[in-house]
Amino acid sequence: MSGKVELVKSDIELQTRGGGLAVELQVCTALRTWARQEVQDDAADIHGLSQQSITNVCRRVALALAKNAAQFIRMPVSLEEQEQLVSGFRNICGFRNVIGAIDCTHIKIKKVGGDSAQYYINRKGFSSLNVQVVCDSQLKIRDIVAHWRGSTHDARIFRESRIRQQFENGEFSARLLGDSGYGLTNYLFTPIQNPRGVKEESYNRAHILTRNPIERCFGVWKQRFRCLLHGFSVTLKNVKLYIVALAILHNIAIDMKEDIDFLEPHLSENDDNQQMLRRDNDSRSGQETRTLFIETHF
Repeated sequence: MSGKVELVKSDIELQTRGGGLAVELQVCTALRTWARQEVQDDAADIHGLSQQSITNVCRRVALALAKNAAQFIRMPVSLEEQEQLVSGFRNICGFRNVIGAIDCTHIKIKKVGGDSAQYYINRKGFSSLNVQVVCDSQLKIRDIVAHWRGSTHDARIFRESRIRQQFENGEFSARLLGDSGYGLTNYLFTPIQNPRGVKEESYNRAHILTRNPIERCFGVWKQRFRCLLHGFSVTLKNVKLYIVALAILHNIAIDMKEDIDFLEPHLSENDDNQQMLRRDNDSRSGQETRTLFIETHF
């Protein structure tokens, strides 16, 4: 990623106000801290910096990256761009008219104090942020929401997200695929809970295969940046910033074709309780649209 240093150079140089660390050293320090899940004390020893300096460097680099979020994390705008994403998903197993796969993943954070602490504790018992991601078939992150507390249901995060409003407004010509934690709509297809017959079973198999990129996206992203896998010990404000910055770096790595060994698939974090909460949210028009889609294409 050394070729992308220019992306943040001007912002970092301005913030150091002369006499500071070289831009290249700051970027390498931040990447080492995020990618190798080093304790900041260890990273500080390696680079000859204090722990506070490491914290300042990471925040400085993350802020510079986040300024470019709109350039690197974006849904397609033109019909041509949308068709490219649709074609990528269709090439997996023939599932038509899909523009993105959506899911949430929990990023562990240190215990939050105050009256709101309980709301950050997820159903697995640890404090986290529940991060919503939409990715394409190449595992690029196309949309991210990184501020919801760990106890928040996936469906609510989507319901109150900007991208949901964009779909409501008809800004995209295709739809999303989500798991059973989401409500079925015209623009977000979910699996059939109790499939009947060959067509519905074929639909479910194709749905699983076509939605798989979001599972792989989380797996690759977290293996690329181990801090996402093991959690953060920094302030909540910095965690939110770092998550966005690491999504940008993930996309840059994909653009640069930097491979990573993908060891294990990310398992969906929804459970039966989440699915039960979701079922009443299926829209009638969504059910009708999905039924027609299955009859036509399967």
